[in-house]
Amino acid sequence: MRKSALCAFGLVVAILVALGFLVLSSASEVNGVRLHGDAYYFMKRQFAYLGVGVVLAVVVAAVDYRRWRDTPALAWMFYAIVFLLLLAVFPPLGRRINGSYRWISLGPVNLQPSEFAKLAVVIVVSVWLDRAAWRVELFRRGALVPALLIGFLALPVMAEPDFGSTMVIGFSGFLVMFVAGTRLLHLTPFAVVGICTFVYKVATNANRMARIAAFFGVKIDVGAQVMDEAARRAAYQANQALVAMMNGGVWGVGLTQSMQKQKYLPENHTDFIFAIGAEELGIIFSVGTLLLFIAFFLLSVYIARSASDRFGRFLAHGMAFIIFFQAIFNIGVVCEALPTKGMALPFFSYGGTNMLASFFAVGTILSVGIHSYRDRKREKLRKMLVR
Repeated sequence: MRKSALCAFGLVVAILVALGFLVLSSASEVNGVRLHGDAYYFMKRQFAYLGVGVVLAVVVAAVDYRRWRDTPALAWMFYAIVFLLLLAVFPPLGRRINGSYRWISLGPVNLQPSEFAKLAVVIVVSVWLDRAAWRVELFRRGALVPALLIGFLALPVMAEPDFGSTMVIGFSGFLVMFVAGTRLLHLTPFAVVGICTFVYKVATNANRMARIAAFFGVKIDVGAQVMDEAARRAAYQANQALVAMMNGGVWGVGLTQSMQKQKYLPENHTDFIFAIGAEELGIIFSVGTLLLFIAFFLLSVYIARSASDRFGRFLAHGMAFIIFFQAIFNIGVVCEALPTKGMALPFFSYGGTNMLASFFAVGTILSVGIHSYRDRKREKLRKMLVR
C-alpha cells in the first residue's frame, strides 16, 4: 500500500464533492424558488448533509474496519436495523410518494433505508464469507447463506418498488461473493433466480415497462392498456436531458446559464443533475466527471488489492462498486444509453441519505487503506528491529 494512493483517492473524492456542490448550487436555484421561495434552499440543506457526511467519513476511516469482523454482532445488528427500517417504509408507518414506498419521514428530513441496505449487504456478506475461510467453496457456506442474506434485503426494496437500489444491492452482494472465491457453479443458479425475479417484477410494473417502451421507441401493452402517457413522460425527460447536453457543446453555456433547468428538465437537481452540469460546463465536465469516477474505482480496487487481509479486500471492493455502479448507471440514463430509471449520481444529486451512504462507503475504503498502510509500516519496522 502506497501513501500516494490514499492521497490520490482522497483528492479524487474531494474534487467530485466540490464539483457536485458547484453544479447543484446552479441546478437547484429554480426549483428552490418555485417550491420553497428560496433559491438557496437545496444548497443550504445539501451543505448540512455534506458536513455530516464528511464527519461520518472521518470517523469511519479512523475506526479499524476489522471491528466489523472481530465483533460480528455489530454487523448483524446493523443488518437487522436496516431490515426493520425497510419494513417501516410500508403502511401504516410509511407513506407513498410518486407511486413508491421508499421514505420514512422524520420531520424536515426524509430517510431512505434502501441506501443503507446497500452498505449492510456488503458488510454482512463480507463478514460471513471471511469467517467461512476455505469453506467458501462449499455450497451452503459460500453460496446459499450469502444469497439469502442478499435476498432478505433486496426483496423488500423491490417491493417498494425501487428497482435501481435492488440492482445495486444484488450486484454488490454477488461481487463480494465472486471476489471471496464462491464457485461459479454455485453462484450461477442464484444469479439466474435473482435476474429472473427482477425481470418478472419489471415486466409486471406498467410504469417501468412504459419507460422501457420509451427507450426503444415502441408501444408495450401492459394489462390490456398501452401506457402512452407514461411513455411520453419518460421519453420527454430523456430527450430534455439530451437537449441540455447538446446545448452545452464543448465549453458549455456558462455556470448558472442553463435553460433546461427552467422547468424544462424534471428532476434537474436530483437524478438528472449531470445534464445540467453538461449544459453549463460542456463536454469538458462530462468527460472529466466520468474520468474522475473511473479513477475513483481504480484507486479503490488498488486499495482493496493492497489490503492486509481478505476481509479488507471484500469490503473495499463492495463499497467501491456501490458508488461506481450508481455513477455509471446514472450517466448512462442521462446520455440515453440506458432506459430512464431514477438513480442518484453520488456526490452530485441532492439528497441526504445518499450523501451519507456515499461518505460511509468512502470512509470504509479509507479505513481499509489507512490501517493496511499502518500494518505494512509496522511489519517493516519489526523486520528492521529483528535484523
